[in-house]
Amino acid sequence: MADIECLSEALKAISVSTELVEEELKPHLDVLLNLLLEKKKGTAEKIVSSGVLLILAQVLRKKSPLTSQVTLLVAEMAREAAVRERCIEAGLVTALVPLLNSPDQDQLLHTGRAIGRICFENAVQQTQLVENGVIPRLVAIMQQYPENDPLVNICLLALCNLADVDAAREALVEVGVAEVLTYQLKRAPDAERRHLILEVLGSLGESDALKLQFVEAGVPEALSEMIRTLQGGSDTHDLCSIKVGSNLIVTLLLGDESMQKCFGEGTGMVYQDVLSWLQSSNTELQLSGALAIANFARNDSNCVKMLELGVVPHILDLLEQHVAEGDVSVQHAGLSALRNLAIPASNKVRMLEDGVTERIRTLLRSDMPPVQFKLLGTLRMMVDGQEEAASVLGKDEVLLARVMEWCEAKDHAGVRGEANRLLAALIRHSGNPEVIHTVIKADGVQHLISMATSEHVIMQNEALVALAIASAIDIEAVQEPFRDSDLLPTLQKMLDDPLVAVEVKFSALGLICSLANSSMLREQITFLNLWDTLSKLSAHTSTKLAKQADTVMAVLSETA
Repeated sequence: MADIECLSEALKAISVSTELVEEELKPHLDVLLNLLLEKKKGTAEKIVSSGVLLILAQVLRKKSPLTSQVTLLVAEMAREAAVRERCIEAGLVTALVPLLNSPDQDQLLHTGRAIGRICFENAVQQTQLVENGVIPRLVAIMQQYPENDPLVNICLLALCNLADVDAAREALVEVGVAEVLTYQLKRAPDAERRHLILEVLGSLGESDALKLQFVEAGVPEALSEMIRTLQGGSDTHDLCSIKVGSNLIVTLLLGDESMQKCFGEGTGMVYQDVLSWLQSSNTELQLSGALAIANFARNDSNCVKMLELGVVPHILDLLEQHVAEGDVSVQHAGLSALRNLAIPASNKVRMLEDGVTERIRTLLRSDMPPVQFKLLGTLRMMVDGQEEAASVLGKDEVLLARVMEWCEAKDHAGVRGEANRLLAALIRHSGNPEVIHTVIKADGVQHLISMATSEHVIMQNEALVALAIASAIDIEAVQEPFRDSDLLPTLQKMLDDPLVAVEVKFSALGLICSLANSSMLREQITFLNLWDTLSKLSAHTSTKLAKQADTVMAVLSETA
């Protein structure tokens, strides 16, 4: 008999069945199942259109000896995306969910496959599954049958599909999923299972609560161990696992408490492995290593400890390795790590003594904006509060020439802003006449004046303070560049603008006090009729600003 006739007869027999008797239904269900297993085209669609789905749902709800066979039949039928919606409408999902409590492992396997296929990429159904309590059951199944690989695989696939549902993450916090995933990662028999577990960990690792649970359950250590085992090979699947696993560790370190647990005062296994990544030949591991160090360096005590343990030379070696034709991401991450490490004052001194600034200056020739941006930020952090370092860098004509180029970076506002901030920092922190002369020689004055009109208050203040320090130290040297660069008209415009912040106007007034010591600039003050501007400010609602305006007028009167 032709397949199509067998199928039609079986469907007809099932559709007229009222008692759901096993002996009557089983032969006909066998026909459907065999045709589905043989991948006979159109079988699933014919089953759905015949109207027997409601009967199949009844069988599942009755929990008869036919349950396992029907569940397998539904699982095979649901391979076809075109029939899934009809399966939902017939109530098959709600009939299947209770079967996840079965003590029979084969039944669990068929049920998991059927539900997974029917609800694949269906957000509404997935949310309903979570609401119906499938999350605790999936984890419980993996806890009960951890060595049943096909069944564990089905549960992991389900978690992977449900991980983006907020309610699923909330449910997972309560059921000890971290321990289950850690155990399965350690015993993963192949790359496919590894990737599945890593994908689940990656999705769930965005939750702060689960992040901490993962660390407490030993997920970072398990990932480190996996990476150590896979290192040195060239298999693409293994390299992919190394990349994903190291990225996951970096993500887990974003939580403060989880980061601290992994650091373990510098003796933690994860921290030790991260150090070895910096010296690896694998670029992905180098990148993750540098990012991880930057994450560990989020508090002063860790920074001081890491410096004591000798992390800086490893980062510098890594940066030098990538200077010429190297990886931009690695350079960016390495500089981020150095910048964070340089935040504590005691570390700055030590890093300067170790010649850090000299070694990272090799990156000045980089043409990559992300690297330029991080380099400038790192140098600025290194000179913060460090007079000697600011003096050495501020007198370096090669460095300043490059900084001037970056002050004019039209296509990268971040680089332009950081270059200007470094220029101001060199004057502010050195207070050195030679630095001021070098900046003037490099045509840096105009950049500082432009910076004073930035849209960012912090940059405006940094520029105004730098200009005030320069004028206080050597007014004779700066008066001509200040006049030629229209500094005073710029300041007057700022003081007259009602939208400029009070603290910026306060700094501008402080600068005018310093400028009054120059007869050349006093003439310009008179010519601009700056007195009127100051008189208006003396009646300002901010008493602090009004008082500062009065002080400036008094100084101008004395020097007149």
